[in-house]
Amino acid sequence: MGMKNIVTTCLFIIIIFGFMIGNIITPDIEISFSERRTLTQAPGFSRRELISGDFFGKFEKYTLDQFVFRDKFRGLKAFMEFKIFKQKDNNGIYIVNGNINKLEYPLNENSVLYATSKINDIYKKHLININTSYAIIPDKNFFLASDNGYLSIDYDKLAEIISESITDGVKYINIYDILSVDDYYRTDIHWSQNRLIRVADKILTGLGSNKKASDIKYIQKELYPFFGSYYGQAAVNTEPDTLIYLTNDTLEKARVFDHYYKENISIYEPERFNGVDPYDVFLSGQKPLVTIENPDSSTKRGLLLFKDSFGNSIAPLLLAGYSKITLIDLRLVSADALDKFINFAEYQDALFLYCTQTLNNSYMLR
Repeated sequence: MGMKNIVTTCLFIIIIFGFMIGNIITPDIEISFSERRTLTQAPGFSRRELISGDFFGKFEKYTLDQFVFRDKFRGLKAFMEFKIFKQKDNNGIYIVNGNINKLEYPLNENSVLYATSKINDIYKKHLININTSYAIIPDKNFFLASDNGYLSIDYDKLAEIISESITDGVKYINIYDILSVDDYYRTDIHWSQNRLIRVADKILTGLGSNKKASDIKYIQKELYPFFGSYYGQAAVNTEPDTLIYLTNDTLEKARVFDHYYKENISIYEPERFNGVDPYDVFLSGQKPLVTIENPDSSTKRGLLLFKDSFGNSIAPLLLAGYSKITLIDLRLVSADALDKFINFAEYQDALFLYCTQTLNNSYMLR
């Protein structure tokens, strides 16, 4: 055996055993902050799962999540895909002019119909005597995908399906035409609150309110650096965003009650910025039911806001027109349980506000 073969064999053995030892001695990581998710932990052993083969599937997921230098390898793969092989996307993530986004395709018409049926059921059961509207938040693909050669859902078809299947009495508030890709974070799925004043105004007007968010003075607070959820998924180096929230004396004094944990929280919790998901700054993240009360309101009107995560940042601006807003996340609470927590007679308006990605994957709604 020549010296070249000996060196190659030795290096191969060192690499294999080096990674094996590294994986053994490196403590398991519970949370991936870059990917905004909990990593798989070591599966418990059972003879039944061993025989069925389930154990090996779980163990494979565990080893992939806990592999030593995992983020480095993810970054290397992304570099190779984008820079060397000139691929347009990496695992569905693509980048246009520094704006990171995730492909959403194809349009799931049955999912859109399911979402509409959920709205119709809630309206007929609880909202017949309440002024009810819906609005659709376009995801970033609406602005970036088709113009840059990426597959995209048919947004007109999505809106048409809802329009044709929604029950009479639920009105449409169109916010597509007042949004642009600049209203969203470059590294995240969400929109930036400081860009939503005109959106809040249009929604308030559509709901029949004579109040406007633009009539209110806000103080802008900035948190930097903000690495959004797409940043970690892309596994590339790019400039972070600045997370911005708007506040004032009224919002600082607002009473916010978390119905699930039965505790008071704050509209903004900047201490959560360094947590798993920095977007949890808004209303402490995803919660089933939260009520905000406006102590300075001159009107006694209540709003029921059925929403996904996008609703957390616009709700404080909508408070300009209401004495009370209750946010309902149907991904976390069943529609059948709403009357156990909500006295619907206390509310005059209701709004279903969902992103197109939620509507296209609506089976998560309970």
